[in-house]
Amino acid sequence: MKKFFIYISACFCAYHLVSCDKEIEENNAGYPALQPQKTDANAGNWSTLIATSPSDFPVPAPQPTNSTAYQQELQELKGMTTNLNAEQKRIINYWKAGSVLRWNEIMRELVAKHNLPPYQKEDNTYPVPSAANPFAYPIFPFSNPPYAARAYAYVSVAQYDALVMAHHFKSEFNRPAPYQVDNSIQTAIPKSELAAYPSEDAVIAGASVEMMKLLFPADLEYLKKMAEEEKNYRLWSGANVKSDIVAGDSLGRWVARKIIQRAKTDGMGTAGGNPTLWTKLEDDCKAKGETPWYSLETPKRPPMLPFFGNVKPLLFGTETVATLRPGPPPSATSEQMKKELDEILNYTENPTRDRMRIVNYWADGVGTYTPPGHWNAIATEEFVKKGYSEVRWARNYALLNASLMDAAIMCWNTKYYYFNARPCQLNPKIKTLTGVPNFPAYISGHSTFSGAAATVLGYLVPEKAADFTAMAQEASNSRMYGGIHYRADCQAGLETGNKIGNYAINRAKTDGAD
Repeated sequence: MKKFFIYISACFCAYHLVSCDKEIEENNAGYPALQPQKTDANAGNWSTLIATSPSDFPVPAPQPTNSTAYQQELQELKGMTTNLNAEQKRIINYWKAGSVLRWNEIMRELVAKHNLPPYQKEDNTYPVPSAANPFAYPIFPFSNPPYAARAYAYVSVAQYDALVMAHHFKSEFNRPAPYQVDNSIQTAIPKSELAAYPSEDAVIAGASVEMMKLLFPADLEYLKKMAEEEKNYRLWSGANVKSDIVAGDSLGRWVARKIIQRAKTDGMGTAGGNPTLWTKLEDDCKAKGETPWYSLETPKRPPMLPFFGNVKPLLFGTETVATLRPGPPPSATSEQMKKELDEILNYTENPTRDRMRIVNYWADGVGTYTPPGHWNAIATEEFVKKGYSEVRWARNYALLNASLMDAAIMCWNTKYYYFNARPCQLNPKIKTLTGVPNFPAYISGHSTFSGAAATVLGYLVPEKAADFTAMAQEASNSRMYGGIHYRADCQAGLETGNKIGNYAINRAKTDGAD
């Protein structure tokens, strides 16, 4: 048990290094400027995931381009686009890669920053992060995998739904970009044929900040800073006048508030449970004649979000969760379990360089952007190559992350329904080669996330489908190689993830984007 105390102590130190002393580091990867192969000008007709009708969002008609007010905006813009300083050019260079892409990177950075379990108190109990007091230790949130999956999903859905609404109003008002009105306007980024009002970037910035201040309230000042950078970038680059920005920011926030209404009532508030409910999970497992899971940390840590499986899914109804739940794992005393334990013992006693590479590559543990974030990073590298419009970037992330959120719900529902022990509990000879997560084994989270992600990405980028499937299998295998999952956990996880991914695909086939 000593190693768990050392592990948690290290987490405590890391928490303060990351949360208090270290600035969030931007990813300034040299992505090319966004220059879509298709503008997706008809995206105002695409189906949203949560937001309903454009009539719910009061976007005012813009001033005509021949009005005194608009002409004054043009003159102001000309002054902004000349004699740019080095910092303004840096900001333009950063944001021109694409708004949805950059906010996804920011999300991953925040998830990694907050993916640190709280350190125990003097009485050997663990404090719980509080959204009501996010700056008090432990700083809210603890962005563990299910929390992160839900966060990625809601931000992506808010961005997508807001952009669909923005395209509706672009088509309705059809106000051209400033450089189309006055060809003397200098532009620092590729020109778009889309109408400029409301600004897409401002829509994304408004939706992202509004949604993320709910999810990461302690980082609000940083988020506001990034949003202001993005909105200024559109002015400095000559892409929008100020009224485009103001309308877009307001629309994005309005749509995000609709998503927030849903998020506040989806069941996340009770996902942590309480000691009485935790004990019942253990007792129910014992009543079935099985060996229950228990925390391997010292002091024992409460289970991670044991009722996250009751959170309302995005892609299907709550009643579907029970029908998707896989059958039980092998009994702890069965011959099949003995066989699977022997397999895991062999992996841990005979590690190879290649298997350890796989274990470490897919670990995605404390201080990382979690398995859902890993798949967002994989998706990003593929999406960059495709020349997507902002709205298609958002749509594809929304499909991916909705499937990952629902994979988390389905996985956690299954884990705590069966409550089965980790391999090293049933066979103490198994010495794990990676961190042991603080929740039951069946089914594997990595496998469920990876099955869902690979299925969705295989639909979105079909020429890479076989590669995504191979990645998912490798991610799944990594948990066996590390000694923390049985084969049954991994196989059932992949299969369940695949089923969830197909719900996203079925939605994609009818959303109007294809």
